Amino acid sequence: MTERTKQILKLAYHALSEKKAEDIKILAISEISVVSDYFVIASGTNSSQMEAMMDAVTETLLKENISASHIEGAHCTNWILLDYEDVVVHIFSREDREFYDLERIWRDATDVDLKAL
Repeated sequence: MTERTKQILKLAYHALSEKKAEDIKILAISEISVVSDYFVIASGTNSSQMEAMMDAVTETLLKENISASHIEGAHCTNWILLDYEDVVVHIFSREDREFYDLERIWRDATDVDLKAL
């Protein structure tokens, strides 16, 4: 894992946490996918909170001159995706997180403990 990737993971996690994101998980997927190296998955309770979570992540990373290569669903009420290439941040509503269940789909991924970074 590069220092840049560690930085993105830590900053994204803390930005989500500050906005009271629920059940934040980091999954290492590099061994099972070419899509990215890590997923950060979090839930919000409503669209306003989800938008605040997205803003917190993007603003925090921009302060470090790190910008998303792609943002999907920015004004969506169920799933927002922030693509930082090595790291993809998924912000879900509770219901849609259960429905799409990325943790089950990517069950062969390794859970990453933030303290290990």
